[in-house]
Amino acid sequence: MHLHGKSAAQYARQPMKDHWGAPDHDKEATVSGTDGDGGGGERMAGLTRRERLRAELERDAKAAARRITAAEGVEGLTVAAVARSVGVTSPALYRYFEGRNGLIRAVYDDVMAEFMQVVAAAVERQDPDDISARLHAATRAVFDWSVGNPAEFNLLMGAAYPMAAAASADDIPHAILRELGGMYGQLFTRLWRERQLAHPSDDEIDPVLARQLRTYREAMGIEVPIGVALLMITCWRQIYGMLCLAVYSHMSYALDDPVPLFEDMMDRLLGILGLTRSPRLVI
Repeated sequence: MHLHGKSAAQYARQPMKDHWGAPDHDKEATVSGTDGDGGGGERMAGLTRRERLRAELERDAKAAARRITAAEGVEGLTVAAVARSVGVTSPALYRYFEGRNGLIRAVYDDVMAEFMQVVAAAVERQDPDDISARLHAATRAVFDWSVGNPAEFNLLMGAAYPMAAAASADDIPHAILRELGGMYGQLFTRLWRERQLAHPSDDEIDPVLARQLRTYREAMGIEVPIGVALLMITCWRQIYGMLCLAVYSHMSYALDDPVPLFEDMMDRLLGILGLTRSPRLVI
């Protein structure tokens, strides 16, 4: 599939970053060069041999967990499968991860970080004062990344999400709202403050929905009228439907290229917000 001159492969998952390992008082001599992970040798510099081996195993286990998730879905991600992939026993991995749930969380965190890095980079390529371009670029980046990474999309906000959420007793259920919703929330807040964004008044909103919108707004940590929060959800329900349609190839017999439909949606959503497509948009 080609996306306005870019192939979906360009948005495919990037090599995972490792954040494991910390030096202690017993340092090894630093080493130059890399160990095949694009700078990993430098990141390992100064660690003891035991620390380096631990960091390498954790990195390899996370990479294996992600490969298994991409190939088989989160259902196929088990401690035994990862252990076989990296050549250790299952009990050995329990010293690094809290079982299967720990592996799911590790994959989820890495995918979320990668996803948000891609979206944030798309936003930062736009003129800081061009809210239309920033909203459009962010949404296009979400779309392109999701189409290029269907297994990862499935984990973050698709059919595998309930299993990922169940694997974490803390904040996975709020991760997308906090990370992606928070970024959009900042843009909508600017739009409301700078352009007097038209929105429904509180008394125009069903009381039950109003209560839900207050919870939604508070979870994002933004201070806007609940009518603005309603506009955000109104946009997101269309965006999310478009993502599912494209990622899962719904109606592919007709929509062999979903980009034109996506761009039509964006023009309409921008119109709801009193905006038009920016001529300065950089995709």
